[in-house]
Amino acid sequence: MMQLLILSLLHLIMNTLYPALEQYLQKRSSEFNQISHERKEQLRTFAEHIRQLHHKQGEVPITFICTHNSRRSHFAQVWMTVAAYNAGLDYIRCYSGGTEATACNPRTIAALQRAGFQVSTRRDGDNPHYQIRFASDAPAVIAYSKVYDAAENPQERFIAVMTCSQADEACPAVRGAAARVALPYEDPKKADGTPQEASTYDARCAQIAREMLYVVSLLAPAK
Repeated sequence: MMQLLILSLLHLIMNTLYPALEQYLQKRSSEFNQISHERKEQLRTFAEHIRQLHHKQGEVPITFICTHNSRRSHFAQVWMTVAAYNAGLDYIRCYSGGTEATACNPRTIAALQRAGFQVSTRRDGDNPHYQIRFASDAPAVIAYSKVYDAAENPQERFIAVMTCSQADEACPAVRGAAARVALPYEDPKKADGTPQEASTYDARCAQIAREMLYVVSLLAPAK
């Protein structure tokens, strides 16, 4: 336990988040009062599942699931990855998937870029692969659409987090999951092609960042 605490503190000292992204995280971390009491209870349940699984097996894989693995599940995967990295919780491993595969929506990527991520296209085509970087000393998140039980995602002893109500209803049980959590978010797709498009995606991006940071704040060692 002491060794884990020392490693976590060393990580915090050596933190190399991109400056714009670090400012974004500081802003979102100051907004926990915007999370409702009911929602905080749901997030505390999620944190408790992480804590229990970490106690049982060390590494904690988390798969964020929405219908198309296009928007909300990618936001959640990326922000939980960054939040865990920033707190030195390197036992958390984040993945995403859908009940069907389509493509990671470019509006999702644009919102992440506005938040401070550095993004490049690793593979073009109908289902592009994006390389999303947030720090010089951390591997990039590779974002593309896939089903939640794709071979590259964990097959057992993971936490399944349902990020949309449709996926929540379609998957009352997730095969192989050690725990299942419902954290639905409103789909920013409703604003596609409207003057509110960018602001709607930015708001959803910020909400998910705020909530993933809150979950990690319940798990991180006290500073």
